[in-house]
Amino acid sequence: MSIHPTALIDPKAQLDSSVSVGPFAVVGPHVSIGANTIIGPHCIVEGHTTIGADNRFYAGVAIGGAPQDKKYAGEPTRLVIGDRNNVREYCTLNTGTVQDQSLTQIGNDNWIMAYVHIAHDVMLGSHTILANAVQIAGHVHIGDWAIIGGMSGIHQFVKVGAHAMAGMNSSLSQDLPPFVLAGGNPCAAHGVNVEGLKRRGFAREEIQTIRRAFKTVYREGHTLEEAKGLLATSRDEGVEGAKYLDLWLEFLKGSTRGIVR
Repeated sequence: MSIHPTALIDPKAQLDSSVSVGPFAVVGPHVSIGANTIIGPHCIVEGHTTIGADNRFYAGVAIGGAPQDKKYAGEPTRLVIGDRNNVREYCTLNTGTVQDQSLTQIGNDNWIMAYVHIAHDVMLGSHTILANAVQIAGHVHIGDWAIIGGMSGIHQFVKVGAHAMAGMNSSLSQDLPPFVLAGGNPCAAHGVNVEGLKRRGFAREEIQTIRRAFKTVYREGHTLEEAKGLLATSRDEGVEGAKYLDLWLEFLKGSTRGIVR
């Protein structure tokens, strides 16, 4: 274990022997930190926070702070962070609230750039990219491989689907379906995140199925219910990449704020 002499570690905290803690960092009593994680200088790790292995938190990150919610009354809610996440300078990650699942959860292999705020009860998947100064409000769910452009804001309770991408300065107040490329204020759908899918090894036929699904939802004048029926029919016919139609259908079924148009 490498603990700088100026760091303050509560004796009740549980740190793996391979953890590194930098100058002037503070670690509270209800914190658990896994193997090979690096806590940078001036970081604060507090609250009921569990951090997995091989994470790196750069200077000034505030981890496990109380929710910015006036209803919060000091309940022992949690923040759980997975493995191999990179969290850059001055990000803030808050614990959950009892009005939801009492949990904010971060998956694995995420790239979280400087000044990002992740509020209470957020569910962030794995392999996501959150560019500089992205602001994520409470109760937001973001799927695996999603990319959110710099200085974008996401409204409370919004859902972002897997493999979706929102460009810089996006204002998301409605749900962004999986695979969709969007941007603007208000955010609007522009197409499918084709380049991202190619980089992740999607087959040409699978991408074509996803593009046809986008056209069904966005370009052919169907109501959302009609579009869902057509997607279900295509899935049942066993088209190439039918499993990705299930992602569309599951997301649309769970949408509560309407979708980005």
